[in-house]
Amino acid sequence: MPPTIAIVLKGYPRLSETFVAQEIRELEKRGYALCIFSLRHPYDPATHPVHGEIEAPVSYLPEYAHQQPLRVLKSCLRLCLRPGFWRALACLCGDLLYDPTRNRLRRFVQGAVLACEVPPTVQHYYTHFIHTPASVTYYATLIDGRSWSISAHAKDIWTVPRRELEAKLKRADWVVTCTRANHRYLVELVGSEKRVDLLYHGLDFSRFEHFDRPPSMRDGGDARQPVRLLSVGRAVDKKGYDLLLEALASLDRELHWRFVHIGGGELLDRLRRQARELGLGERVHWRGALAQTEVLEQYRDADLFVLPSRISADGDRDGLPNVLMEAQSQGLACLSTDISGIPELILHAETGWLIEQQSVPELARALDALIRDPALRKRLGEAGCARVRRDFSLDSGIETLDRRLQQTLDRGKPV
Repeated sequence: MPPTIAIVLKGYPRLSETFVAQEIRELEKRGYALCIFSLRHPYDPATHPVHGEIEAPVSYLPEYAHQQPLRVLKSCLRLCLRPGFWRALACLCGDLLYDPTRNRLRRFVQGAVLACEVPPTVQHYYTHFIHTPASVTYYATLIDGRSWSISAHAKDIWTVPRRELEAKLKRADWVVTCTRANHRYLVELVGSEKRVDLLYHGLDFSRFEHFDRPPSMRDGGDARQPVRLLSVGRAVDKKGYDLLLEALASLDRELHWRFVHIGGGELLDRLRRQARELGLGERVHWRGALAQTEVLEQYRDADLFVLPSRISADGDRDGLPNVLMEAQSQGLACLSTDISGIPELILHAETGWLIEQQSVPELARALDALIRDPALRKRLGEAGCARVRRDFSLDSGIETLDRRLQQTLDRGKPV
């Protein structure tokens, strides 16, 4: 079956974007023919099982024009007779007035190569993230006139200038996003609820089967049975891991726990150094990026999941982190913060524990209470598991996406 939808991504495959991979695979299972265009080559040391199941062919756009000059030149020469190419070039000139950077030129070049090399059977572009990938797709659609839509998430919404967001939203056919806070903001920008849908990522529960969590009596009082704390996330500012280390260092030294972090990220070396300086070196274990099967084992081995997300100075923030849903699906009690879409998943003191962002004292108090109280962890874990399995299945979000895509493809069919 020839491809009918081109999915545009910043990088593929990526361990931190399981939600993208599971969405792609589910669309394939529903009969969609897809092809993938990635702005970057992969850099993660492993992949998840779902990546091996995806059948869509993957093409990598030139990350830098000077690395593939002949490919770029060939694309521009083939496109220069199209009126759309000059419309896109005029748009680039306007964009350079407010963003005179080489990155802006890179996005135009990638958009030109995308428009030149996309299979002729593709009817529609579906772009994940409204920042860089949407810029590339924006230029491509100016050139070739294809319809397009956007899946917007977190950083990509809140760190992009309003002017740029409005331009992309105006041109795109429709947008989906993963939290109510995002939805309200995008509806305000686009001026219509009809073009923006709330679409929780959800979980494919066939990959996160129910786990009968054995009772845990660990309460921090026995050095031979420390309470096992876990977090999964990239070592970046918005995850708040520096605050977590400070909070852990302030706990009673007679309280026995160990902390495991899973994930890569540019701040990893700094966090390791901070842990040593705080005297936590033997209690904190850095596992790096792991495949989903290994992460699942860690969820099942842990007593408490901790993710102290915060809004960074540049506006970057989490949306609704999939790792919280994954942890809850395994009956693991979760401690996080009351920002962005997290309260849409975790109901404080009912299905998990929420604290104010950036508050080390409050984080320390919550850690102390949850470490000492296995019965509370059990209650929160069971309630969180029941709610996530009831309300956050992948299927409901895919139904919304399926409906949108079918409407778009039907409009594109010849009469």
